[in-house]
Amino acid sequence: MKLTVKEIATVFDQAGDFPDSTLHQVEFDSRKITAGDLFVPLAGVRDGHEFVQAAIDNGAVATLWSRPLSEVPAGIYAIHVPDVLKALQKLAVYYKEKLQPKIVAITGSNGKTTTKDLTAAVLSQRFVTYKTQGNYNNDIGMPYTILHMPEDCEMLVLEMGMDHAGELQVLSELAQPDAAAITIVGEAHIENLGSREGIAKAKMEIVLGEKANGVLFVPEDEPLLRPLTANLTQDVRTFGLDAGDIRGTVLAEHREKTVFAVAGETFEIPVIGAYNVKNALIAYGFGRYFGLTTTEIRQGLATVSLTKNRTQWLEAPNQVRILSDVYNANPTAMGLVLDTFGKLPTSGRKLAVLGDMLELGPDSKAMHRSMADHITADYDVIFLYGSEMTALFHALTEKDADLTVYHFDKENKAALIQMIKGELRPEDSILLKGSNGMGLAEVVAALQEVSAD
Repeated sequence: MKLTVKEIATVFDQAGDFPDSTLHQVEFDSRKITAGDLFVPLAGVRDGHEFVQAAIDNGAVATLWSRPLSEVPAGIYAIHVPDVLKALQKLAVYYKEKLQPKIVAITGSNGKTTTKDLTAAVLSQRFVTYKTQGNYNNDIGMPYTILHMPEDCEMLVLEMGMDHAGELQVLSELAQPDAAAITIVGEAHIENLGSREGIAKAKMEIVLGEKANGVLFVPEDEPLLRPLTANLTQDVRTFGLDAGDIRGTVLAEHREKTVFAVAGETFEIPVIGAYNVKNALIAYGFGRYFGLTTTEIRQGLATVSLTKNRTQWLEAPNQVRILSDVYNANPTAMGLVLDTFGKLPTSGRKLAVLGDMLELGPDSKAMHRSMADHITADYDVIFLYGSEMTALFHALTEKDADLTVYHFDKENKAALIQMIKGELRPEDSILLKGSNGMGLAEVVAALQEVSAD
């Protein structure tokens, strides 16, 4: 991060004897502080100001500070601000304007992390590119991402998350993207937003800070977005499978990759599912918009490194294949991955572990029950985990008396793990999908420790 202590003080109109030394990095977790860092004491379960001494001990040389300056301990330069979070955001805007990268913003109910990864992989074939790390996609994580981009960054790919109306507007106005995309309008956070119509309107907040002459990619098969995009100044381009301005045709689906065509050219992505082709079409669109060649786009898509726990294949010691997709879940996403997994050719049986989908509101039971339509005869054993999955348990037992289905309450995770381990056989394939709050990542980790015996 090419900012000095004195420069940051100037951003906040602070006079004083601040050094002109360059800071190394910005951190809000005192445990991650290293020599020469700026400490940002955000409010959480505890006030971050309480950890300033730990930050000093780890090497912090400066801090943003909203308490009385008389409380600042010795050994650190304090830049006084009224609100630390707003100061972090203001500093991010300053740094962004100083480096002047092109900014790509991506949101959606599902697939935004994969699309971010695919887009960054494509753009990095020509430009110095930095992307949101992990799930740092909110009002804290996004400015943190901006402040961590390298000094020579030319393309900044930002994932933007939200669960309430108004949140995406804040992020968009902070980033002021040159280009943006909405992956899909699903049911995630419908409990907070009331309806899919409400979700669509909230997703459209991504254009409120976007440059008027920018581009917006939206799914061709989402009618809720059409009236919302009709009068935009931005160039609106649609994408879809065999439909839209950017049309992709799925040619082959394998366990480790999906092959598809666009405009007569063949591409592949190292991830399963036609639904991920739609995400790749967005990356393709960004690549074309910023002038990349077909060869560059093809190379980027084929070599992408995906964020952990997003449709990630793993292998247990007993040759069981594990498809981990446990970071988040909503009915659209769960249905798509169930459909895709069910069609995959395997030498053993197919099993699935499905955890509750959270924040679905009053229709949650019906939405969970509807997953029965995606569990076909291709599946051999189903494990359901959580109170909301009770509805799916009843739907499956009514639908197919021959299907083996188990249900576990949330407090019985250990029993769930033990039952899965006892059921698995060599060469089986098992899918795990659920909301992050269900903690299925722990189940994935436990399965990778299955004894080869």
